[in-house]
Parts: sequence; C-alpha cells; structure tokens
Amino acid sequence: MNSIAEFFYMGGTLFMSLVSIAGLLGFVFALITAFNLLKGKATERVQHLFLPVVIFGGSLAFVIGLFGQIIGLYGAFFAIETVGEVSQAMLAGGLKVSSITTLYGFFCFLFLGVLWFLLRQWLQKIRIA
Repeated sequence: MNSIAEFFYMGGTLFMSLVSIAGLLGFVFALITAFNLLKGKATERVQHLFLPVVIFGGSLAFVIGLFGQIIGLYGAFFAIETVGEVSQAMLAGGLKVSSITTLYGFFCFLFLGVLWFLLRQWLQKIRIA
C-alpha cells in the first residue's frame, strides 16, 4: 500500500501542489465563514464573498486535477507513439498514475462541496431565525 506522500509524488508534484493549494483556499474560506457564523455575523459579505470561494476552491481543484491528467496522458501518448509498442500492463499502469490528480481534485471538490452545502444551510437557518 502506498503512502499519501508516494501518491503525491506519483501524481506529479506540480499539479498535486496546485490542487492542494486550491483545496486549501476553499477550506480556509470555509473556516472563515464558519467563524463568522459562530459569531452571529451572517452578513452579505459572508454570503456573497466567503461562501462562494468555498465551492470555487473545490471546483478549481477538480479542474486542475483534470488538466494534470490530460497533460500526463498527452505526454504518455506521445511517448507511446515514439516507441511504437507498449505492453498492456505498462499502459494500464500509466493510466492509473494519470488518474491520481483527477481523483485528488475530485475528493477536494466533494469535501468542499459538502462543506459549502452545510455552511449554506447554516446561513439560511440564521437568516430565518
């Protein structure tokens, strides 16, 4: 079983770092939104500035992950074209590795999407009360 650090390295440090930064951006804004809601500050700023950045960070992480996979696949297909023949096992391994950034971006998107939904529901409850 591979460790998280090995997956990070296998997925490519550039794109995995960019996905992490986008996910961290969304998470930080989720924390800012939660702290503002805990303080009872359900302002327009929270609703129109902080909360959308949460879902944007997740979406950006997913798109960067997809972009990383496309770049990786392009490089792999170029190498296959140059070499000529490649075994099925090598091709399957390359496809598996190219999916790491997409999966990581998807999990960031899923996590931040759930946080966004919960924070939005919390904001609506505060506004109704």
